[in-house]
Amino acid sequence: MTPKEEFIKIYTENIKRPGADKLLEYLKKSDFFTAPSSTRFHGSYEGGLVEHSVNVYHCLKDYLSRPRTKELYGMDFSEETIAIVALLHDLCKVNFYTTEIRNRKNDITGKWEKYNAYAINDTLPYGHGEKSVYIISGYLFGEGRLTREEACAIRWHMGFSGIEDKNLIGKALETYPLAFALHVADMEASYFIEGSKK
Repeated sequence: MTPKEEFIKIYTENIKRPGADKLLEYLKKSDFFTAPSSTRFHGSYEGGLVEHSVNVYHCLKDYLSRPRTKELYGMDFSEETIAIVALLHDLCKVNFYTTEIRNRKNDITGKWEKYNAYAINDTLPYGHGEKSVYIISGYLFGEGRLTREEACAIRWHMGFSGIEDKNLIGKALETYPLAFALHVADMEASYFIEGSKK
């Protein structure tokens, strides 16, 4: 099963809120399933974004199933909540990347050569996590809207690797256990599952 097929399967089996079907259609019409996850780090290849989203889903499911995690958090999260925050946390990267031609020196021949590279072209400069929440909220609203816990998990999934005030990040991660869990899953997927891929 391809990452796209797995994403759609997890999404359609778990996310049933009003507007979820329209959000999936938006993703299918966008570059979500072909975009990279970054320009030169984890998932910096075609399809890296959807692959990363699926990896975060599996990491989050695993993390939240650990007995110690359940004991610490004192709560269980629904399958729908897990799917929403994991699969949709990086929607901010939809229509975010472009390709450009760059030059580099070939170490073997010593000659300069052209190559295709990903670059950022942010068509909606609204931040990172908050932009994902904004996009989702355009589809899942009313009875289907994100819960406060879900919205904060997506908003703060970058944790302390973000550029915001560290006290604010700490308070968010302390207040919303799902935000901390999503951050852990995102880092695990980024650095340990995808980090070594070229």
